[in-house]
Order: sequence, then structure tokens, then C-alpha cells
Amino acid sequence: MSQYIDGFVIPVPKNKIAAYRRLARRAAKMWKDHGALDFRESVGDDLAVTGMTPFGRFAKTKPGEPVVFSWVIFKSRKHRDQANARLMKDPRMAALGEASSKIIDCKRIAYGGFNTLVQL
Repeated sequence: MSQYIDGFVIPVPKNKIAAYRRLARRAAKMWKDHGALDFRESVGDDLAVTGMTPFGRFAKTKPGEPVVFSWVIFKSRKHRDQANARLMKDPRMAALGEASSKIIDCKRIAYGGFNTLVQL
């Protein structure tokens, strides 16, 4: 069975990257506690591309606002749905949401669930 991935593109002000990292570590622990197989957060470094749409333009970043690209891996979509349902009931999630609103604009997060197409 193919794995299932939740993906996120998140504009984060450069001066809040350290605070975001602390938040992401908390989020990773929560997702893993509820069954995620893997959790990754990566900050954009080489985003000035030619001939394609750079993540920054896609995410409508402002000057001094890099993009964080993150993903969470699950066994399947069913597993993801079950894990996220448990996560939403976790009291730590409310605190995480409150903390994140001080760091990022949650309305500017791009999100989607993905079936794995190729896995080597």
C-alpha cells in the first residue's frame, strides 16, 4: 500500500524562524504521538528559479519572508484521517494553534493531502 502525505507551504517571517522551529518540534511530537511515520519541516534556501513558479511567488511571500515546506507521512489516507482526528482532540493542539497564530498567518498556508505516486 502506498503511503499518504499531508503537505504544507507556509510563509514564515525570517525574524520568526527560530520561534517557528520550536513550534514545529512541538507539532512533530504531536503528529508522531498520533501515528505519523515521518514529519519534516524545511525552510527555503534556493528559491530563485528561472522558468518555473518559485514557491515564494506561489505563497505570496513578502520581503524577508521565506517559505517553509513541510510534510507528514502516514501509512494510508485512512491512517492519516484517523491520526488527524485524534490530533484534533489532543488538548496540546489548541495551545499549538494559539502559539502559531503569533508566528504565522494561518490563512496563508497552502495545504493538501497526496497519494504517493512513486516511492523508491
